[in-house]
Amino acid sequence: MNPVESRPLRYFVAVAEELSFTRAAERVGIASPALSRAISGLEAELGVRLLERSTRRVTLTETGTALLTDARGALVALDAATQRARRAAGVAGGKLVLAVKADVEGGLLEDVLAAYRAEHAAVPIEVVFTGWREQPGLLRSGEADVAIVVEPFDSDGLDAEPLLSEPQVLALPTGHPLAERPRLRLADIEAGHQQVGTGSHVYVRHGAQRPQFGDMVQMLRQIELGRMLALFPVSLAERNARPQLTWRSVDDAPEAAFAVAWPQSSQSLAVAAFVRVATAVSVGRNSSGMADVE
Repeated sequence: MNPVESRPLRYFVAVAEELSFTRAAERVGIASPALSRAISGLEAELGVRLLERSTRRVTLTETGTALLTDARGALVALDAATQRARRAAGVAGGKLVLAVKADVEGGLLEDVLAAYRAEHAAVPIEVVFTGWREQPGLLRSGEADVAIVVEPFDSDGLDAEPLLSEPQVLALPTGHPLAERPRLRLADIEAGHQQVGTGSHVYVRHGAQRPQFGDMVQMLRQIELGRMLALFPVSLAERNARPQLTWRSVDDAPEAAFAVAWPQSSQSLAVAAFVRVATAVSVGRNSSGMADVE
């Protein structure tokens, strides 16, 4: 049997997700009859029934459900490989795209970049600053080759190496009642606040909604305005001392653990060199707590 081509798989995924040939045809930009013929051809090639069709609805067979999961993963991997190849073709010798959350990289970024540039396998590197928890998706889509992430993170399809961990401290507006205490515990925060989600580092007053923010500057501004509190890695606190904010140690707060992550399918020597350098730079880093930043 010849390998299945990607286009019929894309058509199948569209129909399986829409459960409508009409909507799927609009989504992939072909006529409904042509889409139906493509799906029938895929079923004939595989020798299985993927969809049950009636005049009123379309449903997946058990085999179709299993193929949908595999097809999604295969198409994501193919698109990622295409993205990386096109990017490499744009720069002689290729380039490496590093995804990091601005100011949330354990203070490693400058040292890692400097050490990486001295590697014989180094290629030009582009740093992409992301939103919260966006790095894994960029790695899987091929828009980034490697990332510095905070654990836990969505590691599906990714490999990772731990780098370092450091205490987290609480950011709160200057003048807040909790700012009068030299040290805190999580129970002190939770007495008047609630996490915005399970495992979140952001706290709001009981019954309040999470304020809107799109980046670190906006996030810190929301804290200054008294709309939220948040736990941050100590390295970030050291770089963001300002009169409107007070930082306090929280004795039982979980540590922030940083890792370097990359796609499991990567065979790039440049990625391997970056991982080696990042791991080496992190060795011996002091991850002890810091004094309160006023």
